[in-house]
Amino acid sequence: MFFKKKEALSSSVEYIVVGLGNSGTKYENTRHNAGFIAADCLADKLDVRIDRIKYKSLVTTCTISDKKVLLMKPSTYMNNSGLAVVEAMNFYKIKPENVIVIYDDISLDVGKIRIRRKGSDGGHNGIKNIIYLSGSDLFPRIKIGVGHKPEKWDLADWVLSRFSEDELKTLSETTDKACDAVSLMIGGQIDKAMNLYNS
Repeated sequence: MFFKKKEALSSSVEYIVVGLGNSGTKYENTRHNAGFIAADCLADKLDVRIDRIKYKSLVTTCTISDKKVLLMKPSTYMNNSGLAVVEAMNFYKIKPENVIVIYDDISLDVGKIRIRRKGSDGGHNGIKNIIYLSGSDLFPRIKIGVGHKPEKWDLADWVLSRFSEDELKTLSETTDKACDAVSLMIGGQIDKAMNLYNS
């Protein structure tokens, strides 16, 4: 819904959509890379490739809900995500309210998403770094459930563990919803997105 094909990079970008994760094959399909997985889903729907190196990220541009959007996957590793996001924000002079961040949340079951207008980092290091470097927590975000940490697991080991095959099937449906939510949010309908998809 509301998607158009790729357009050339230009200074007229109005929104940034960033999926958080860690670069490299060793991190593919890990829980901490739910944001990357969602960004790739969005790129597939738009028929674009996130393959240009810019702003310490892999990026592409597209049009969503008639707005020029920079879609990005930071290459800085999760804990330094703000380095990439703030560089792009500064270049395009984008306010935090126009930066949508998609990332993993261990407080939600796999298959659940939660949309927020703004908020604290909630203990997520990627979000913590973006808030610290941007000086703002006013950016909307889409949290993707990756499952609660089992009692005997170390947190770092859990978020870097891979989804099971069944979980990946469920996650595919979840990222579809996240993509639709992005289009609503950019179209000024964040309340509708929250009502439809928050769980």
